[in-house]
Amino acid sequence: MVSPTDELTMVLVTRQDLQLSKGKLAAQCAHASAECVLSAKRSNPRALDQYLRRGARKIVCKVPDLVSLKQVYSRAKKAGLVCQLVTDAGHTEIPPGTETVVGIGPGPRGEIDKITGQLSLVG
Repeated sequence: MVSPTDELTMVLVTRQDLQLSKGKLAAQCAHASAECVLSAKRSNPRALDQYLRRGARKIVCKVPDLVSLKQVYSRAKKAGLVCQLVTDAGHTEIPPGTETVVGIGPGPRGEIDKITGQLSLVG
């Protein structure tokens, strides 16, 4: 049995200040998730396989603004976790180049929680 802190998870961190529609937010989170999976496939295919076989757990949290989003991304990179920063193409609601979501993982829940554990969930 895998301990809760070793359980592989992915956390998607969104910007609250953008006030994206639910559909746009879902699309941005999907981009982050897909990019993280592709990155994990290159860097640690065994862990990715385990993550996918065990339910591909995802959590969606929020930060207030771009500065907070970049801090989360920087901390995840420094920790050596799989992480991706999504930049929007600007076809719909927001200008091109807007940074919208950071995906972290799949990685050990305990390591990711050190960075995102205090964040509020998207409601």
